Amino acid sequence: MSELPDCQYCRKDQRLDDLMIEIAPMQVSTLYLFKEQTYRGRCVVAYRHHINELFELSDAERDLFMHDVARAAKAMQAAFNPAKINYGAYSDKLPHLHFHLVPKYRDGPSWGAPFTMMPEPKQLLGSADYAGLIAAIKAKLA
Repeated sequence: MSELPDCQYCRKDQRLDDLMIEIAPMQVSTLYLFKEQTYRGRCVVAYRHHINELFELSDAERDLFMHDVARAAKAMQAAFNPAKINYGAYSDKLPHLHFHLVPKYRDGPSWGAPFTMMPEPKQLLGSADYAGLIAAIKAKLA
């Protein structure tokens, strides 16, 4: 068995725990709630294996991953009713395939512009609030 790369998504270590909370495993990825909640309901869908680029997946793997992304976005739409969901796939600083799913609300932060990756001041919530967001998403994942 090979050693895991030094990647927070692969190791599922404190770096990951500091940024997000696992919501649910999906077909080929994991859905997380981003702890910084300037954009209410913001999530991340991270591919289960350590790759960096979408084109590194086979057609079948890519289809399953994009199905996970779409399924998560559909659940977020049903749970929070945003006006739009923005999708961000960067990996400049963290080379692991993952998509940020960022609900946008009219008259909310960054409406009509790209979302801010790490907004300041941070909008952190209490554990009951995180649990409520996670429950709302899980209820719509079916």
